[in-house]
Amino acid sequence: MNNKRFSIYYLLSCAGVLIASCYPLSMGVRVVSDMIADGTVLKENYPKYVIPYTPICIAVLLGVLLLPLCIKLFRRFAVAGGSLISTAAFFTFELLFEQKIVVTSAETAAKLEDWQMFMCYVPPEGWGETAAAYKTQTAVDILMGDYNPAFKLHFYVISVVLILSILNCIYGFGQMIRSGEKKRLKALILQSACSLVFLGLCILACFTAFWRDGSIQVSPLSAALMTAFFILLGVTAGVFAGSFLLGKRKPVSVGVCAIVSSAMTLLMYAGEMIILNGHLYSFGSGFFFESLPLIVLSPADLTTIAVSGGVTALIFAFLTPKKTESPKTTDT
Repeated sequence: MNNKRFSIYYLLSCAGVLIASCYPLSMGVRVVSDMIADGTVLKENYPKYVIPYTPICIAVLLGVLLLPLCIKLFRRFAVAGGSLISTAAFFTFELLFEQKIVVTSAETAAKLEDWQMFMCYVPPEGWGETAAAYKTQTAVDILMGDYNPAFKLHFYVISVVLILSILNCIYGFGQMIRSGEKKRLKALILQSACSLVFLGLCILACFTAFWRDGSIQVSPLSAALMTAFFILLGVTAGVFAGSFLLGKRKPVSVGVCAIVSSAMTLLMYAGEMIILNGHLYSFGSGFFFESLPLIVLSPADLTTIAVSGGVTALIFAFLTPKKTESPKTTDT
């Protein structure tokens, strides 16, 4: 009976991931078709977020297709095995796209990695002088390759978190169906909710960039959405780590997931700082939102990092089962 349920679950998982990936995969097909036909992708035909979302979808789809094989080969380490294969596939396709695809505009042609940098870095039409003061490189400099490749750090962090969290859910529920063991059920449900909401925020950011207007000081709406994004990124990563530690002592399970959560949020701030030439977006005015001496982070940013870890710790403080002492026996 369990094998039949698992087979149904596997087929539904493959179909669900394929359907959800249709648009990102179609973007990849479009740019590859243009490259084969014309040797380049015209600016007007370039789908803005073909990277990293097409490689993400390829990686997740591959991981899901390999689910039965990974469970058979790696057993209880199936999530680790599948995640490693999928992450390797992501970076393989990501780097192939970046290096091999050329985007052509009226002014110049550039590799996709340069073009993506240009789109992230150069203020769109209508941005004011404030943004220009922080974005010092010109479009020509960027497209000629005079940029720091570390700008892609935030793309890579988001991509890996999405791949790991989604596969953790799919593999975790699959293993639970096969074994009947429900110890990780609550953590997997929580991971699924975090992953879906975080993915939704990623999609919203793609279409709106959280309504930033180019100023280094963002609106209250942008500040709220960006703060939620940073916190949820950390919580999603922390839940991933914590879902494997539920059987451990509470200081371990709670402490490790909180540290992972805060560390991932800090890493995203580092990615943003690289994009903004050593600055960060300001979420308001006054001391609480100003950078502290010797570091770029403001008290507001430090609070966001702490909240990310704190929320994750609080979640696992409730999820971690209490150890019950076994009754003492007396010799007769």
